[in-house]
Amino acid sequence: MKNRSEIAEEKPASSPSTATPEQSSVENALAAQKPQASFEERRGNCPLCGSARISPFHTITRYTAHFTVDRCGDCGFIFMNPRFTEETVRGFYGEEYYRGSAEYSYQDERRAEKFHRHVWDARLAVIRKFIKAGRFLDVGAAFGGFLGSLSHNFEPAGIEPSEFAGNYARRRIGSLIHVGTLEDHFFPRDNFLVITMIEVLEHMADPVFALKECHRLLQKGGLLVIQTANMEGLQAQLRGSRYAYYMPGHLSYFSRRNLCALLKEVGFSRIKVYHPVEFGLLPKLKKSRGSFRSILDYRHWVRITIYHMLGKIHAGNFCVTSSMVVYAFK
Repeated sequence: MKNRSEIAEEKPASSPSTATPEQSSVENALAAQKPQASFEERRGNCPLCGSARISPFHTITRYTAHFTVDRCGDCGFIFMNPRFTEETVRGFYGEEYYRGSAEYSYQDERRAEKFHRHVWDARLAVIRKFIKAGRFLDVGAAFGGFLGSLSHNFEPAGIEPSEFAGNYARRRIGSLIHVGTLEDHFFPRDNFLVITMIEVLEHMADPVFALKECHRLLQKGGLLVIQTANMEGLQAQLRGSRYAYYMPGHLSYFSRRNLCALLKEVGFSRIKVYHPVEFGLLPKLKKSRGSFRSILDYRHWVRITIYHMLGKIHAGNFCVTSSMVVYAFK
């Protein structure tokens, strides 16, 4: 897994002597087309640890809907505050989001699936070092590309909130794709040996519930795979409000420290953290070719390689980049 009482800059009102009726009607029509956003009430405490020691951290203004994130002074959790309402958040995830044509968008995997498969296969190779076979749930399944790449040893299932993407995945994978959320699914407890949440947890309004539910759904010895940003990484700290991970659909921002603490609190017994990801550089380079339009685009391999190598520089909770993947075992 991507209101607006829209926070826009004030503009001087047009003078009656300079604005024609035609101009005014055009401006009104354009304004009516802009999607509106609304916010919930501002929280007075951290949704992760409950502390009242929260304070404004960044205001993000590069999207049509501006928003503010707060940071907890006790656990370091960063979260949108006030949060967009559920109705507004749902509005972000229409067809345009999944087709990659909205202001805030997803990369439509269907356009370059054979290239994405390099990363999916690399991730599955690592997962199979721990879990050889069994029921496999992908939370935030989108069009089902990742699930479609599973070997015959795994039984695929998915959860996807978008009807547009979820119904596509259901036609491809089968009836075990639930179009909905972790709050309203039909899967029984202790059902899966692997659950993946690849760039999904940051979309969750209640990540504590999400992780508890994943723990409930896993069998004993099962594996939860999470990919998200590490906000204590030097990359995120240096970029500040310009850090690209601050997006309208991202409601929750973790660090390695507080995510691992939460996973232990929820009941996971063993946790392994990878920086920047759990597989090597080559699959990432191969995947990037899916967006290339000319031979000149191979120059991007230099940037991708440098970023990957910098991600290998870490010690304890310190890391240079802000990419991380967490494997948590029940």
